[in-house]
Amino acid sequence: MDEIPEETKMRVEKLRKEIEYHNYRYYTLNDPVITDYEYDMLAKELVDLETKYPALKSQNSPTQRIGAKILDGFSSVRHPSLMYSLDNIYSFDELKEFDERIKKLAERDEMEYVCEMKIDGLSIRLKYEKGELVLAATRGDGEVGENVTDNARTVRTIPLILNEPIDVEVRGEIYMSFTEFKKLNLIRQHQELPLFANPRNAAAGTLRQLDTSEVARRHLDSFIYTLESPRKYGIKTQWDALQFMRKIGFKVNGESKIAKNLDDVKTYLEWCEKRREELDYPIDGAVLKVNDFNLQENLGFTAKAPRWAIAYKFQAEQVRTKILKVTVQVGRTGTLTPVAELEPVRLAGTTVKRASLHNFDYVKERDIRIGDIVIIEKAGEIIPQVVKSIVEERKGDEKQINPPTSCPICGGPVGKIEPQDVALRCLNPYCPAKLEAWIENFASRKAMDIHGLGTKLIKKLIESGKVKDPADIYDLNKEFISKLENMGEKSAQNLMDEIEKSKNLPFSRLITAIGIPMVGETTARLLEKRYHNIEELEKAKKEELIKINGVGEKVANSVVQFFSLDRTKEMIEKLKSHGVGTGIVSPTRSPSVLSGKRFVITGTLSKPREEIKQHLLNLGGDVGENVSSKTDYLIAGENPGSKIDKARKLGVKIIDEKQLEDIISQLSKTSS
Repeated sequence: MDEIPEETKMRVEKLRKEIEYHNYRYYTLNDPVITDYEYDMLAKELVDLETKYPALKSQNSPTQRIGAKILDGFSSVRHPSLMYSLDNIYSFDELKEFDERIKKLAERDEMEYVCEMKIDGLSIRLKYEKGELVLAATRGDGEVGENVTDNARTVRTIPLILNEPIDVEVRGEIYMSFTEFKKLNLIRQHQELPLFANPRNAAAGTLRQLDTSEVARRHLDSFIYTLESPRKYGIKTQWDALQFMRKIGFKVNGESKIAKNLDDVKTYLEWCEKRREELDYPIDGAVLKVNDFNLQENLGFTAKAPRWAIAYKFQAEQVRTKILKVTVQVGRTGTLTPVAELEPVRLAGTTVKRASLHNFDYVKERDIRIGDIVIIEKAGEIIPQVVKSIVEERKGDEKQINPPTSCPICGGPVGKIEPQDVALRCLNPYCPAKLEAWIENFASRKAMDIHGLGTKLIKKLIESGKVKDPADIYDLNKEFISKLENMGEKSAQNLMDEIEKSKNLPFSRLITAIGIPMVGETTARLLEKRYHNIEELEKAKKEELIKINGVGEKVANSVVQFFSLDRTKEMIEKLKSHGVGTGIVSPTRSPSVLSGKRFVITGTLSKPREEIKQHLLNLGGDVGENVSSKTDYLIAGENPGSKIDKARKLGVKIIDEKQLEDIISQLSKTSS
């Protein structure tokens, strides 16, 4: 490796500090001093230097904010001192009792407090050495939390390098703004995934994601409010600690105030509750802390909480209204969701006319009926939902809400794919409500891998009437596509090339693509081993299907039922007419090269994990998620995590990418 010039090392160090400073100005102070273009040029220069000299890469480089690791899990971290929770109060009377108790213990006539908004997020402890982030840990049970450092590095307001090169520990809250929460739930709704109930749950779920790039995409934020060992820095009050933490680079909430007495506290709480509706971040109350650190130390702690602080919790806003009727929405994967149509009512600053009833099990458990007077609230201040019925106010003419016996869109059968499922679904694979999701699945990377056939284009094709099922994709032509909005001849030709290329994929990819209920990638590979083309599979009998190891009776019934439908038969004929699914195209090497070999992948590799997985599958291997005694090889990249320990314990052979290719090459020679 070429020696790195000293001036290059100095430039990289300077760039990192500059970029972190500008991150601080932009994300923390909301006061940028350079243009976006100037910032981008600094970032580009740093990326170029780190690419040219990989030895200069650092975990705390600003270039690592985007996340690039797939984690195997989170290790436990024991906190150096207990991370206490706070006692809660809910009324001014309780507040007065707290104030009197504190003044009596401290032998003071008045007490000075720092009033801070109570952020509804996830507690975090951050540790820095010489100004660089070395650890981020969740609160856990107060004594032991989880190491989430890699994920915390993606949070733009958590500095990777402080403005001063000091050793310091701080505590605060990681949260998700309402803006980002809305975006996330819209995406999840579009993907037919369960919605997060509130920003706090979303933040907690995000921080425990194993894919750091997914954490980065969700744009978490932070507020820091506790300085550990403040005397070490000559800090004597909580107010001064907040200013010190802001100065060295942390985002500190600007809505905090000093209260000289209880009247000031009451004024702050009333102002805070009104301000709540204007904020883009979730708060569920306010925190009051004795300002003087000497007094805090003298007051001490109970077994569970500090005596010198209290959390004043706001009541969740709820209102009463009446259910006029219930409609049923059909999602993109066929999920049937009951929605209450309400007498309009004001809630959290908006007029609400509809509210979610979640699912029909939820309705039954809570005995909610049409005509009921109900309590509704906004989950996380965002999504209106029915909390309960006021049974005492029923007049006798209320109507029960029964699950539909057929799909309200297509009239097809409805049911649960598995008995334990909560969701009721339309079981007709040709339901118009499911068409967009069906085409998306067909074109996805795990299926026919048609690059360029994204959601927007699929919608246009469906609206045009040209695509009524996946087989219609192969009837498209360049002239038609080029005339669609935002396409043009070059884009149209690229798409036509992708569509043509998809015809030559292994048969299992087509099985995954056509959308047989209960048949995913794994089952598709099992079916491919028994049936060599679409014509053989469509003639398969239940009796022979259930003989395939890994295919049960429910899956066999689903396959047979799918191919018995007239619409399926039409689609298969169209696919065959275009040469799709008429035979397996052999990969470069014999598919049997890795037959019987089981692999697990861990750590960061030179190629995307999905690409390596598909390579192994194309060669006849099996790829699992967890190491077991049946695993033949663990392919380990950088930062492999706990799977490598389990592999050693079980005697599973651990290999890298080079060794993998050597094994494939050797087995290819043996089998030829």
